[in-house]
Amino acid sequence: MRSAVPTLNRPVRRPMTVGMERAVPGLARAGLCRWAEVGRSAHPDPTTAAHEAVHAALRAHREPGLLLAFVSGAYDPAVLGAALAEVAGPVPLVGCTTAAEFDAAGPASGSVLVLALGGEGFTFSIAGVSGAAPRDAGARAAACLGDVADREHRVLMLLTDGGAAIHPDIVRGAYSVTGAGVPLVGGVAGHPVGRPDSHAVLYGPAALNDAVVGVAIGSDAPLGIGVRHGWEPVGEPLLVTRAAPGRVLELDERPAREVYTALLDGEVSDANVLAHPLGIQPRVGEARVRIVRLDEATDGSVRCAIPAGALVWLMRATHDGVIDAADAACAEAVAALGGAPARALVAFDCAARLTFLGGGGDVAARETERVARHAAGAPVAGAYTHGEIARTRGALGFHHQTFVVLAIA
Repeated sequence: MRSAVPTLNRPVRRPMTVGMERAVPGLARAGLCRWAEVGRSAHPDPTTAAHEAVHAALRAHREPGLLLAFVSGAYDPAVLGAALAEVAGPVPLVGCTTAAEFDAAGPASGSVLVLALGGEGFTFSIAGVSGAAPRDAGARAAACLGDVADREHRVLMLLTDGGAAIHPDIVRGAYSVTGAGVPLVGGVAGHPVGRPDSHAVLYGPAALNDAVVGVAIGSDAPLGIGVRHGWEPVGEPLLVTRAAPGRVLELDERPAREVYTALLDGEVSDANVLAHPLGIQPRVGEARVRIVRLDEATDGSVRCAIPAGALVWLMRATHDGVIDAADAACAEAVAALGGAPARALVAFDCAARLTFLGGGGDVAARETERVARHAAGAPVAGAYTHGEIARTRGALGFHHQTFVVLAIA
């Protein structure tokens, strides 16, 4: 369903229903040029936190074109989403829950982070899809891209919720609409440790599960994407000889758990498994990383979203390598701006990377310090997610344990 073209100062947002609903705010007028501001609150009350974060993001501007919220899963997503929408008013609001959040000041958990974007050089359109098959959901969420076709530079952000097995198909569905000329960026809603059910994507006042939110961003200035992970392959490749959705059943015609644990010399602690994902090597670029989870499956399989027929390697990394990867991703994204200064950096960093770096301590802060350095004073909005989306070439773009960043000029 396509909404009517709104006036410049009265953006349209319609209620979310099963299927798809689109909001097309048109061109925001909030100044003579593009602008970005970030606001954050760690107040324990979700309504207060939402109001504080939005007001902080709008401290210098009152007519944003888009509000992007990264909110801790420690809050009730439904309560938090409704509170954000209440203060946002008619402004299009999207977002997702996180395992933790970060801005230029560093990582933290239990907070609400809101990025406001506006100005004459931006156009935004949002779409929400629920109750659809993954590939169809991705395609329908991407339909909003047509509403920013008049802008020279475009990107489609995807915020998703649901099991790991569905996200590659969501990306493929979106790609079927955007084509090769428009990059994809985004992430999967996260949740804090101990709160596995507290995750959702936000679309206006609604907190949605098993859903996709598409955010089309059109700009008169460049948009850059960087993606790196810092993991390196170890040993010889293995063939995935049998797989099921979200599971690897066999590696080299042997039970996957048996082969994988042998590669770890039997050390199957959560920390060691987290430190050794599997990687799929594409024709060009870095390997695509897939997190491995061991459970009590009686068929000898492991939880890992890799299809049969893929060649995989055991991967490993160091703290320095992972941090350097975030540095390189930011450098790549900012370089794509062609010398223009970044007005904002929006980052999707895997929650497993945060755990690998020791949680929200000094080591993890080293990574966010690198991000802030590349932002050079511009706002930073970062989410620790449970999967990352970055497609700049080819049809594939879903990642695990990876750092993805969008630079906005």
